[in-house]
Amino acid sequence: MMQKAAKKKPPTIREVAAHAGVSMMTASRAINGKALVSAKSQQAVEQAVKDLGYVPNASARALVGSADRRVALLHSNSTTSAYLGELLLGALGEAPQRHLHLVVEQCAPGAFAKEIVDQVSKAHVAGVILPPPLCDWAELVEALQARDIAVVGIAPDGDVPGMLAVGTDDRHAAYDLTRHLIDLGHRQIGFISGNIRHRASARRLQGFRDCLADRGIRLDERWIVPGDFSYRSGLDAAEQLLSLDTPPSAIFACNDDMAAAAITVAHQRRINVPGDITICGFDDTPLASAIWPALTTIRQPIRDMAREAIGLLGAHFSSQDDGAGEEALGRVKLDYQLIRRQSDAVPSRH
Repeated sequence: MMQKAAKKKPPTIREVAAHAGVSMMTASRAINGKALVSAKSQQAVEQAVKDLGYVPNASARALVGSADRRVALLHSNSTTSAYLGELLLGALGEAPQRHLHLVVEQCAPGAFAKEIVDQVSKAHVAGVILPPPLCDWAELVEALQARDIAVVGIAPDGDVPGMLAVGTDDRHAAYDLTRHLIDLGHRQIGFISGNIRHRASARRLQGFRDCLADRGIRLDERWIVPGDFSYRSGLDAAEQLLSLDTPPSAIFACNDDMAAAAITVAHQRRINVPGDITICGFDDTPLASAIWPALTTIRQPIRDMAREAIGLLGAHFSSQDDGAGEEALGRVKLDYQLIRRQSDAVPSRH
C-alpha cells in the first residue's frame, strides 16, 4: 500500500523574505503595498511570492494604511463563563492601549483545526489568544502559525516553538493550598478534578498529590473524584464525596464553580461550612466572594493574564514593524495568591 505523502506546510513570510534576499520588514511592506520599498525589492518580493505560492494573511490585506490590527480571543464550549468573562474584561481593557481591535470567536464543538483557522482568517485577524484547552492543541497552533497569524497561549502546558505564552504555576499553587489545609489540621482531604482536556487540571492534581506525599499523608484514592469545571459536575462530585462511609474533612475543588457546588451540597445535607467541613476553590472568580460562606481560594490573575497576552501581541507586531520579526517572542509568568475567606477552618472535633 502506498503511503500518503506528508502535506506540505504553506510558505511563510520569513521564507518569502529569504527567497527575495530582503528583510522580513521589507517583504511585509512590499506585500502590503506600503511605501519606502525600492522598485528592485518590490520586484524581488513579488517574484518570491509567485515562486513559492505564498498566500498573504487576510489580515494583512485588511490592514493596509492602518496602524491598528485585529486580534481574536478564541474560546471553546469547555471554557467556563466565569473564566471567559475575566479574560474578556482584561483583554477589552488592554486592547485599546495597544491599538488593537478585539473580536471574540467561538469554536464549534467537534470542529477540525483547519475549520477553525478558516473561521479566524475570515475575521481578518493578525493574532489569536488561545485559552485552555485550545492552547495545548498543537495542530491548531501550527495551522494558525502557517497562516502567519501570531498566537499567544493562556497557561499552556509547556513551551511551544513560535508561540507566545502567559500563565501561572498551577502545580505550585495547588501545593500551597493543600499545605494550607494540612497546616489547619486536615488529613482527610478530598479533591474534585477539572476537565481532563485542560492540562491545568492535571497540574493542580499533581501539586495536591506532591504535597500530601511530602507531608507523609496517605491518600485514599476514593477522595479524588472527577469534575469538568462546571457547577453541575461539582454537585455530582460533592455528592459522591459526602456519601462515603468516611467522608473527607476538607474538599479542594479544582475551580470556584465546583467549590460553590460543593458548598450547596453541604448546605442541603445540613453540614456546616466550615464548622463541619472545609471547602476551597481555585481561580478567585467573582463567584468566590459572592456566595456564603465566601470561598478560600487561589487567586489566579486571569484578567492580568489576558492583559499580558494583549501586550505580548502588541509587542510582537511592533517588532515586526521594526524588522525584528519572530525574534521578539516571549513567555510571561505571573504570581498567584492564596486568599483566605470564610470557608476554611480547623477540622471538626465532634
